[in-house]
Amino acid sequence: MSSYIPQTNLSLERSRLAGMMLAGVSYGVYLLLTVQAVTALVQRPRHGQKIANNRHTLLCYTLITFALGTIGFACNAKYTVMIWIDLRDAPGGPVALIQNVMQYRINFLAICCGYVTEWIMQALLLYRCFVVWNWARHVMIPMVALYIGMIAVAISILAQAGTGTQFYKINTTLAYLSIQVAHTILYTILVAKRLLSIRGQMKQALAEYDSSTYDTIILMVVESAAAYSVFLIIYIVAFAVHSDSLSTLCFLSIVQVQGISQLFIIIRVARGRAVTSTRNTAAPTALAFAGTVSITAEGTDVAREARPEQDSVESYSVSEKLAKV
Repeated sequence: MSSYIPQTNLSLERSRLAGMMLAGVSYGVYLLLTVQAVTALVQRPRHGQKIANNRHTLLCYTLITFALGTIGFACNAKYTVMIWIDLRDAPGGPVALIQNVMQYRINFLAICCGYVTEWIMQALLLYRCFVVWNWARHVMIPMVALYIGMIAVAISILAQAGTGTQFYKINTTLAYLSIQVAHTILYTILVAKRLLSIRGQMKQALAEYDSSTYDTIILMVVESAAAYSVFLIIYIVAFAVHSDSLSTLCFLSIVQVQGISQLFIIIRVARGRAVTSTRNTAAPTALAFAGTVSITAEGTDVAREARPEQDSVESYSVSEKLAKV
């Protein structure tokens, strides 16, 4: 009497199930932060008119990326059900279904939603970087080139995936992930460098200037980018060594992790925790200058005439610019 032994790869099957569970947890956090972001954005802003002008754009961004992320998560969840329930008797069993995911349109839709979401999120990074650098060409050109290259590589991946090629055997994916990491790290370095430079200029002009605003912004940007970059680097290493189990574990949550890192900044900006008010209350209340003081910040020369008989002088505020970060 013969018995049928189905194809098995327990580590791959476990990683797919664990990856979907991890994706469920990350999606729950993503949902919670989205609700908080929307709530904060629809409320009347307390700090700065510039935040009020940008809240509609940020609200649209939050809702669009969340909708795309939800579609991708729903498709992955449905296919997980198909693997072990709906198509459990398919040739090759669950292992073949996990390895040949691109043969099913539902997975192609999930990947398309994931890529479009990542493009929109990276576009927000571009905008922040350009605003901080005052749209300087020497910053815009390399960043835009990386962004266009990332989209071009992603389209190439989708073209190959559309032919039914196994997703984890598309080597172009490694180039896409590397460009994405480079784009995120370069954004972080450029923004941090610019803010540090402005902080140094302010301290030189005003010896007792409170630089806590810049320190908070820099820390917020670095923390947000670091969390996503570390997760992405782990995914790159797993993909490079052809570890399908670890790749599957990371792949199902990557969009939610990126969305979470972006929402942390949006929520803090919307609640007014990332910017100063129009006047810096921590700045000295009495300043005396012999002549004209010129402060260069955010690419703008601000000249102020201070006289010894003045009782106080309003400190220079960059809250409108920082609100966009």
